[in-house]
Amino acid sequence: MSAYASTVINASADEVWKYLRDFGNVAEWLPGVTGCEIEDGGDPLPGAVRRLDSLAGVIRERLLTLDDASRSATYEILESPLPVRDYRAVYRVAPVTDSGRAFVEWSATFEADDEAEVATFVVQLIFAPGLAALHERF
Repeated sequence: MSAYASTVINASADEVWKYLRDFGNVAEWLPGVTGCEIEDGGDPLPGAVRRLDSLAGVIRERLLTLDDASRSATYEILESPLPVRDYRAVYRVAPVTDSGRAFVEWSATFEADDEAEVATFVVQLIFAPGLAALHERF
């Protein structure tokens, strides 16, 4: 199953990517996340694991790719209170060429017992509030 959300933000793609490429700052902008720590203590590079303290419980995610050329990052969930398996997500920032703004898209693929319900949850309670918070930030 998959989940997808996107938006246009009133800032340049480079400015938005500079902020989003930091794998350890998610508690600054994602509603419901109360803390974030890179467990290995180093610069977030592919392979880094972050621990998120959220209203739902502890979530651990591993950064799989970080690509400055395409302004994209891919991560997977290692541990979560959400009823998902094989969760892999990607977020990407691209320039809107006629306005100079940033197009941000966030998607995930996963397996779950009730995939439609989980997809709705991910879009409505994670992706949409996160993208709305980025709007406010920029």
